[in-house]
Amino acid sequence: MKPADPAIRMTRRHFFGRGGTGVGIAGLAHLLGRDAVSQGGLPELPHFAPKAKHIIYLFQSGGPSQLDLFDYKPRLEQLHGTELPDSVRRGQRLTGMTASQTSFPVHKTWFKFRQHGDSGAWVSELLPHTGRIADKLSFIRTMHTEAINHDPAVTFFQTGAQLAGRPSIGAWLAYGLGSENDDLPTFVVMTSRGSGRVGQALYTRLWGSGFLPSRFQGVKFRSQGDPVLYLSNPEGVSRDRRRMFLDDLSALNRIQQEQFADPEIETRIAQYEMAFRMQASVPELMDLSGEPESIFELYGESAREPGTYARHCLIARRLVERGVRCVQLFHRGWDQHRSLPQQLPKQCFDTDQASAALIEDLDRRGLLEETLVVWGGEFGRTVYSQGRMTETTYGRDHHPRCFTIWLAGGGVQPGLTHGETDDFCYNVVSDPVHVHDLHATLLHQLGVDHTKLTYRYQGRQFRLTDIGGDLIRELIA
Repeated sequence: MKPADPAIRMTRRHFFGRGGTGVGIAGLAHLLGRDAVSQGGLPELPHFAPKAKHIIYLFQSGGPSQLDLFDYKPRLEQLHGTELPDSVRRGQRLTGMTASQTSFPVHKTWFKFRQHGDSGAWVSELLPHTGRIADKLSFIRTMHTEAINHDPAVTFFQTGAQLAGRPSIGAWLAYGLGSENDDLPTFVVMTSRGSGRVGQALYTRLWGSGFLPSRFQGVKFRSQGDPVLYLSNPEGVSRDRRRMFLDDLSALNRIQQEQFADPEIETRIAQYEMAFRMQASVPELMDLSGEPESIFELYGESAREPGTYARHCLIARRLVERGVRCVQLFHRGWDQHRSLPQQLPKQCFDTDQASAALIEDLDRRGLLEETLVVWGGEFGRTVYSQGRMTETTYGRDHHPRCFTIWLAGGGVQPGLTHGETDDFCYNVVSDPVHVHDLHATLLHQLGVDHTKLTYRYQGRQFRLTDIGGDLIRELIA
């Protein structure tokens, strides 16, 4: 080979130099999101006619209590205060927070339930707005996961693996399906926190691209300052001057690309161009001054406040209106180990009206049919009280064996309750749904065969559902 051959140029120094540059590019990709290549996605996708074009994932980080919100267990009234039978627990794994308990007293919910709509879905009094739209929702009562602690459990739901390093579901969709909008990212993320407690930390890898090219990872929109970091030009730099700067920078990057054939250089070029376009598209997106008063009445007054869950739900609707493929909202604060009767109502107040408003708003605009909405956390809560049970309060530990999520729109059968749990809401009785099953079904609704959306890395073909995943056929309309 000639000395000028790129293979010869890839010395150890170049290798580590590229590795360092990759860190910067990963940060850049976090800001800017996607490039022209991802616009079209893979040529063979969709694999079949999709029922949905977009997905909005309302991730409730911390583990909402299914016993107090969705899975009504009237027999707990009689069992309240009794010891959870060993025959129910079956020696299942406990977290370090309750493994040393010598007693596991059953605790009923303090909140009233009633049935809603023609479907008769049971919903807690804490979620009156969700109850109002129950006939538009599909409830899965039998979600289950192997993960029992927050970090691996959240990572599992976002990437299909408990260990960090895999691409997130939004990154897989950006890679496979691309975008419908040249001027906005394919995958957008927003985070909020509950008014009751801070909640678990959220890591950028939860919306990362893993081993996929960095252009496919999510772009996090911020609540203060520029919605995306460094979106505004520095003082004294005009848009025309920025255009000239990017043209010259692109020329230099093209020279480097010819030398090294590094795909991340192409990513960098395209993402700078996306950033330039976002300087015009994102401010218009985030400007809610044109929304009528009726919209703020629908979503709630907190939708006027930057950084709130309600505002993010409204922005999510505006994003899918503009063709953004995947929007994820992460809302923290659902981890009620103590003082659940005091903390859980605050979480519900923060999220209930806006979640229901999003469904109604999409429906009124004819967008719900093509938008798949998912609401749920990483696991549920235990029927037994964590720590000492008192007259005034109780807490619940993590429970991965069975918990509830809901879906709406996007070709999902409305007014359905899927699966059954036992009288203690501790084990699945029928129709279990695993994390991989959920992912397979979400991809299916978007026109993707989960077994065929793969990426070769370290000598094997990887996919979101790993080696598992069965469609939840009852949910598919």
